Amino acid sequence: MEGLKFEKGYKENETLRESFNELALNTFGIEFETWYQHGYWTDKYQPYSFIDQGRVVANVSVNLLNLVIEGESRRAIQIGTVMTHPDYRNQGLSRKLMEIVLEDFRHVDLIYLFANQTVLDFYPKFGFKAVEEVQFSMNYEYKPTNQSRIRKLDGTKPEDLSFIYTLAANRKSVSKIFGTASSEELLMFYSIMVFSHDLYYLEDEKVLVIFQKEDDTIHLYDIVSTEEVDIQLILNKITSPEIRKIVFHFHLDNQAFLLTNEIYQSSNVLFVKNLTNVTLPEKFKHPITSQA
Repeated sequence: MEGLKFEKGYKENETLRESFNELALNTFGIEFETWYQHGYWTDKYQPYSFIDQGRVVANVSVNLLNLVIEGESRRAIQIGTVMTHPDYRNQGLSRKLMEIVLEDFRHVDLIYLFANQTVLDFYPKFGFKAVEEVQFSMNYEYKPTNQSRIRKLDGTKPEDLSFIYTLAANRKSVSKIFGTASSEELLMFYSIMVFSHDLYYLEDEKVLVIFQKEDDTIHLYDIVSTEEVDIQLILNKITSPEIRKIVFHFHLDNQAFLLTNEIYQSSNVLFVKNLTNVTLPEKFKHPITSQA
């Protein structure tokens, strides 16, 4: 650790930002420059890094957001982009960065992250506990209805992204039981980098729906609206006769549906450090479009 310099929140430093992006691309195959150039890398995303001669060699990033839990807003941070250059591993750099982050954010209610299978023994050392998520799904029978005017948006067009951002900044959480708030910048990352061709705006309902069709199944990733939405109505608008199943990638409150829920199978495990003893729902799903 000797000779290394600590820096945080350096998004306007082009040299460090480029080095950060290079390390993220080599480690995870993702880059943040496109997100930055569109203006969605804000102060809510803060990299905590060790620097060696102008190069980012280790990092732990902090995402500032709120969690909506049982109708109440809880202060939270989500940790992501935990990475170390291969030449600097086994020197305790990630541990030291984690200690700095935890000290800086002692005032929040919850700190959480999604860890891959190779580091499951690392986070419990800091008081994090693994928490199971569930995956909600339902069998579906197509119900013909009056069609909405559906406008397909393009995640590569600045005007469409600006429209999505304005809507997301004023959205209501899909779930009152478990959801996120103040996380519109994370949604924009997904809109640009992941679901750029899966963005649909229902003109009559004023709702953005992010979904993909896979054979007879719809994977519903998010519903973005400034008002509470009728999920059944939305499904009727976006489905077609061949659809037999809906998979929800967020928490669904409406128990009027004949839902099934199974333990969420993923390569990433949710870890939570509960600083103020917030009671988490017995079963819940973190929304995929605000997962760092």
